[in-house]
Amino acid sequence: MSHEKANFISHEGVVEQVALPVVRVRILQASACSSCEAASLCRSSETKEKVVTALVLKGPAPRVGQTVRVVGRVGQGLQAVLLAYVLPLVIMVAVLFGLSGPLGESMAAVVALLCLAGWYTGLWLGRKRMARRLTFTVECDNK
Repeated sequence: MSHEKANFISHEGVVEQVALPVVRVRILQASACSSCEAASLCRSSETKEKVVTALVLKGPAPRVGQTVRVVGRVGQGLQAVLLAYVLPLVIMVAVLFGLSGPLGESMAAVVALLCLAGWYTGLWLGRKRMARRLTFTVECDNK
């Protein structure tokens, strides 16, 4: 059982809106050090409120105001980090080092920024396709 839980990320949240099969859930995202005893003295311990769109795959539909658990696969998180941060960094560094000799450093920097703009534009254009692959689900206890 612990091996199965290791493959998932989950957050508890409150349902804000229900439009089956999709629900909007408000979660409180805390930094890893927010539970530290010195958190009140440290600037890096922060919490943010986020609204997540999730699917109800099985079970009864949650109600607005109900506490639910939003679950996603760890692989989805890793894929999102790869697409949003790692690949753009690799592209930028490759373009900078690859073109800095022939074009000069300033022109290579401009081309690298244009490549990043193209990358993020491509991600934005493919957001609906990615939304089908990177989804969260809702688990709820109707008590």
